[in-house]
Amino acid sequence: MTRIIIYDTTLRDGSQTEGVSFTVNDKIKITEKLDDLGVHYVEGGWPGSNPKDQEYFQSVQKRKWKHAAIAAFGSTRRPKIKPSDDQNLRALVGSGTPTVTIFGKSWDLHVTDVLRTTLEENLQMIAGSVEYLKKHSKEVIYDAEHFFDGYKRNPDYALKAIRAARDAGADCIVLCDTNGGTLPAEVKDIVTKIKREIKSPLGIHAHNDLGMGVANSIAAVEAGCVHVQGTFNGLGERCGNADLCAVIGILSTKLNKPSIPEKNVVKLTEASYYISEVSNFKLADNAAFVGHSAFAHKGGVHIDAMLKNPLAYEHIDPAKVGNHRRFITSELAGKMPIVLKAEQMDVHLDKKSPETQELLKALQDKEHGGYQFEAADASFELFLKRSLKKYKPFFKLEGFRTVSEKRFDGQVFAEASVRVNVDGESRYNAAEGDGPVEALDKALRQALTKFYPRLAQMRLTDYKVRVLDTKEGTAAKVRVLIESQDDTDSWTTVGVHENIIEASWEALTDSIEYKLLKDQKKH
Repeated sequence: MTRIIIYDTTLRDGSQTEGVSFTVNDKIKITEKLDDLGVHYVEGGWPGSNPKDQEYFQSVQKRKWKHAAIAAFGSTRRPKIKPSDDQNLRALVGSGTPTVTIFGKSWDLHVTDVLRTTLEENLQMIAGSVEYLKKHSKEVIYDAEHFFDGYKRNPDYALKAIRAARDAGADCIVLCDTNGGTLPAEVKDIVTKIKREIKSPLGIHAHNDLGMGVANSIAAVEAGCVHVQGTFNGLGERCGNADLCAVIGILSTKLNKPSIPEKNVVKLTEASYYISEVSNFKLADNAAFVGHSAFAHKGGVHIDAMLKNPLAYEHIDPAKVGNHRRFITSELAGKMPIVLKAEQMDVHLDKKSPETQELLKALQDKEHGGYQFEAADASFELFLKRSLKKYKPFFKLEGFRTVSEKRFDGQVFAEASVRVNVDGESRYNAAEGDGPVEALDKALRQALTKFYPRLAQMRLTDYKVRVLDTKEGTAAKVRVLIESQDDTDSWTTVGVHENIIEASWEALTDSIEYKLLKDQKKH
């Protein structure tokens, strides 16, 4: 069976995501993770465009990779110059990578209105650039930019453009939906037609402007493409690129088409969270296959059915992609989440036992007081462990203090100090932050890192405050939800109090306790 080649462009297209900026070290870390996963190509960036990419390519040349070929990215030569005089092409050759990916124009509108050159000159630019790179013993992947838009407007010219690349020796021709505006049926139809004309290996590069980047990639594979480009977690400019997590998941579990090594598909969720952590870009909870909520069940009817047969409300076993099933605690779910969570802790509870009734009553009292465990699964687990006397705290608070100050120059300043006790040893730390909660978080983790170094692996990714009983005004209770993440998982904790700092402290300490508890289970 033909293996589908996975080409990752997180380090280039993904870096164009608004709010994302990779350091050289970040790029190396992501390359290592993708290589370990078994991705076939990692596009490192555009040599010569900036010092960061230059340093990256120098660094990766010194290393051996298990699976991934590193690709350098660039464009065809500029109009009216020889390939050997084009600084971009020379930088690609000098990058030292075995593979080079170049893009060229296949939409006549771009040739005449953007490049401001002739259609014939553009064909010569494509052919000459590929020939130049092949003469330097490079594997050449040719990205036909705006191919689908170009084909719909002028199919004859779009075909001439990719034929020019094929005839010059391109190893793979990738059809790009650069504007992300093509529908899956159109992609399948056009790829089928191109497959009859071009016998070279074909690839797909889909953007997600219609929310169909993954659908278009799969449609292209079904029509005969053997190479898929995309990014992890759908990073990319505008609405992003096709999400390779979903692409790989679908290929493996639905189409039975091999891509990365089958034994590595179970690492998919971990890789997704790791890249989310390094890129400092929160993974959507409802992301297909790998999201925190991808296999979460809330309704009592759903949970009951799932206990009888998991196929009732899950399209695959979540373990296949390294994810896990979750039953969410809410007023809709009744006692079952309590019983099931207790079973995970090796505690057998009967739905009808007095102990279960007491736990349900305690849970309902908490929810009546403003807690929302539906959205705070980590706090729910800690609540159960504490109630069942199955939990020993990792630290004790001896005291904390926060100060906020607005200075004469308009700057707002916050400071927090924390004193904790771990196994009889007291530790004091103070820290500054943009606000009192950030300062408190920093001070607490600095105090605990000496005892638990792995806390350096986690960070807060979201902080939400909701005022309860608004009629009470400034004396109302507030509910604080804190979402945290490390390189393998994310979790949410909750705190409720009339004092927003105390509510934040409760959610914050639960977050840290859960991280330590989670790591303790692993070891």
